[in-house]
Amino acid sequence: MSGADADVLLVERARRGDVRAFEMLVVKYQRRIERLIARMVRDDALVQDIAQETFIRAYRAIAQFRGESAFYTWLYRIAVNTAKKSLVELRRDPLVSEGSLASRDDGDETSRVENELSDGATPESLLASREIASAVNAAIEALSEDLRQAITLREIEGLSYEEIADVMNCPIGTVRSRIFRAREAIATRLRPLLDTREGERW
Repeated sequence: MSGADADVLLVERARRGDVRAFEMLVVKYQRRIERLIARMVRDDALVQDIAQETFIRAYRAIAQFRGESAFYTWLYRIAVNTAKKSLVELRRDPLVSEGSLASRDDGDETSRVENELSDGATPESLLASREIASAVNAAIEALSEDLRQAITLREIEGLSYEEIADVMNCPIGTVRSRIFRAREAIATRLRPLLDTREGERW
């Protein structure tokens, strides 16, 4: 059974009042939702609060879920809207969290990537990789909220253009435009760094 099929069954059970089924959905998606929120909010404590509020809202609205999109797409939309609402209330601007390109709390994944980089890598190339990652992070942070959200959902969360359009509640053409503009802005910030690297001799 695929993950999507399992979601359909769990959602159906949750709609009939099966709290345990909804708890299973929470367990499945909690870390992904927290990572998404953490890219909009710097405060770790606030991330937890917003994630909790997201699942409370989802549980209250589960009867209205019609299955027109994947469950996690619907859940992402609730998370994004909940985060935006919290930020407005706190009069804060959405900000990409530090190290947004590394999966939060995924120590194994992060160390695996570092091991791959370190395996046979020179200190100079390792430093270059970190500089590039830092530049990408800074470039993403400098984007407008809409561009940052679109590129995060596509490149970091791996959603399709259709799913992003659903989450952001906009036409797919707008999603494509935002992702294109975000990539261009990131490339513009990276180009001087990469040009310098190409010209260097180790």
